Amino acid sequence: MPKYLIRLLFVASIATSSIVGAIKCVAADNAVEFVVGDYLVSESGTWNADDSPLRGPFGIDFDSNGRMFVVELTSGRVHQIDVDGQLTTISEEKPTGYSGDGGPLAEARFNGPHNCVVAADDSLLISDSWNHCVRKIETDSMTIQTIVGTGQEGFSGDGGAAMDATFNFVMCIALNPTRDVMHLADLKNLRIRNVDLKTGVVTTVCGNGQKGVPVDGSAAASSPLVDPRAVASDSLGNLYVLERGGNALRVVRTDGTIHTVAGDGKKGYRDGDALKAEFGSPKHICCDTAGNVYIADDLNGAIRRYDPKTGQVTTLLGKGHGDPKISLLHPHGVRWYQGTLYVVDTGNNRIMKLR
Repeated sequence: MPKYLIRLLFVASIATSSIVGAIKCVAADNAVEFVVGDYLVSESGTWNADDSPLRGPFGIDFDSNGRMFVVELTSGRVHQIDVDGQLTTISEEKPTGYSGDGGPLAEARFNGPHNCVVAADDSLLISDSWNHCVRKIETDSMTIQTIVGTGQEGFSGDGGAAMDATFNFVMCIALNPTRDVMHLADLKNLRIRNVDLKTGVVTTVCGNGQKGVPVDGSAAASSPLVDPRAVASDSLGNLYVLERGGNALRVVRTDGTIHTVAGDGKKGYRDGDALKAEFGSPKHICCDTAGNVYIADDLNGAIRRYDPKTGQVTTLLGKGHGDPKISLLHPHGVRWYQGTLYVVDTGNNRIMKLR
């Protein structure tokens, strides 16, 4: 398991690659701190994305001890970053496949691990997207097991055990604030499905399998969706659905109705009134404790925030906002943790946090 030490000062890469370098540098306006990476050469810094210990990081989450877990979609690798900054690769790159259940994580194969969440018991849950399932890693023993899906594509199983149900491209997974329900963006089934982690039962809560823009105020479970890529819920029970091709953020309210709350459906870039805002193929979301929704806006290279209280969309980073030196390339993962927003700058192989 290769290990890297994430440091404040730049250290040149050595032959064994045991130390990679330059990490945790505070931006000039003190708004951004690098967790992995630094300012790029094009940003008047020294960071070369090709020298990163990460290769296309997609999703991150934290356990109760503050350890960060990172998954990479293309390589299938899984990393752990300890609170002291040590990065350990706990699952190396292997040929894509679906194997290893019941055994050590180090021998398991994935096919497109899209993102991850940490459950209440500190186990790591990974959406194994093209295996159409969710896999659970016991982080003490580092063993792996499938807990949602069969590994085969399809649509079945609502009302029954999630491990016997079928899905089609499980993209984003998220947990509700109490971490007893897992939300799944079942992309090609055009649905959002919930798994009760206490009973193991799966249900569809949004989407009827048809492609289209839902009518505001209609029943979410019988409404069409354009392409549900990501999902997150807030402390009030609102369930947010991000549609990449739909360039919109929608919400399923506690009464089961769906409403578009941000995005006019056109690809573009515009802040302001949320329903007039424009996005560029947004890919991932998370909520903070105040109910704000953070959006990784892929093609715009920006991190956006939807404030449900004001009905406004603002850009926090990218496009000259936040730290104006920073240019994001295909940002994907966003995660709110202990009052801080973490951002995965996928194309630049780095992770940063905004305070």
